[in-house]
Amino acid sequence: MSRDTRDDAAPKWNRERPHTLVVACSDGRLQTGVDDFLQRRFDLVDYDRFYIPGGAGALAASGLEFLRATRLRRECEFLLVAHSVEHLILLFHGPAADGPGEAVCADYSRKMPAASPAEIRAQQDCDAEEVLRRFGRALEQVVTHVFRCEVAGDRSLHFQLLHERLCRA
Repeated sequence: MSRDTRDDAAPKWNRERPHTLVVACSDGRLQTGVDDFLQRRFDLVDYDRFYIPGGAGALAASGLEFLRATRLRRECEFLLVAHSVEHLILLFHGPAADGPGEAVCADYSRKMPAASPAEIRAQQDCDAEEVLRRFGRALEQVVTHVFRCEVAGDRSLHFQLLHERLCRA
């Protein structure tokens, strides 16, 4: 038996794609802060989301994750084309220098179990460069921003710009 669960006050589907893709970690502790940052910095409310453990770091082959990174990059490249993405925002996360160790990305803790938060931050910097390099031509017409969401000692979130790449004309 089928029930009609339509609600006339429900939000409506928008046929226009937002043309912005955000790749971020699925860590729910960050979602409100990420949404707030994206709205304040880019005036984004509607955007495509690719939320996966490790966020942008999952697209890099650091540790023993080569096959996973390749597969996830293919998925991301598919979204870039299929959704006509014009703006890509890649997000990493972890503790700031004075931040709580528990803010380390669990995916990075899995890939680098003996690493300190500082070593993980350094790996994320390298991974950001690798991800941009591996995407190569796929990003030629896409404005790309790479940030690290850092959790400070007072638990406030700060978004540090790691890379900014404007599209080629």
